[in-house]
Amino acid sequence: MRRSSMTLFSDPTCQYSHRVRIVLAEKGVTVDIEDIEANGVTEEILEANPYGTLPTLVDRDLALYESKVVMEYLDERFPHPPLLPVYPVARAQSRLWIYRVERDWCGLIDVIVASPDSKKAEAARKEFRESLISIASIFTDMNYFMNEEFTLVDCCLAPMLWRLPQLGIELPSNRQVKPLLDYMDRLFARPSFEESLTDLEREIRG
Repeated sequence: MRRSSMTLFSDPTCQYSHRVRIVLAEKGVTVDIEDIEANGVTEEILEANPYGTLPTLVDRDLALYESKVVMEYLDERFPHPPLLPVYPVARAQSRLWIYRVERDWCGLIDVIVASPDSKKAEAARKEFRESLISIASIFTDMNYFMNEEFTLVDCCLAPMLWRLPQLGIELPSNRQVKPLLDYMDRLFARPSFEESLTDLEREIRG
């Protein structure tokens, strides 16, 4: 599969596609974004991605289809602004944070989305909410997740936090959680985040 311009096949409601759209917006990359519903994967996408998953990025002869791989590729191909730290130790730490976000939280969201009215979903909601409350204080001293600069870790967290109302999760508005709420405001106010939103995602928060 070859395309003359960079193309992102993106699910307009999926957090994994959303995180890639944020990176593209941060970098100011000219890209064709084709909205595809998860059950509407085409032969063209299957040619590029044997798993038929979204997001799938096609850049001339190159096809990439795992969101973390796509994000790192974009960060290296378009180095400004950098979204991973320069130094190897800090870069590895950021990658580890992304791994933990995926392992600890993305699975919970997937459970809620798959069967929102189930007991498993209710347990997942409770666990995710409590986990967010427990980490709120880390945003007291730094503007972003364990960093003064916006990174790929924040690109992963922003779509999750935007979707809290859709997931049926409401955070308390108290002193303990205020640093997290302020962090969310900073994320959502970024021009790149605003640009990354699809019409369906905008509806989540009116």
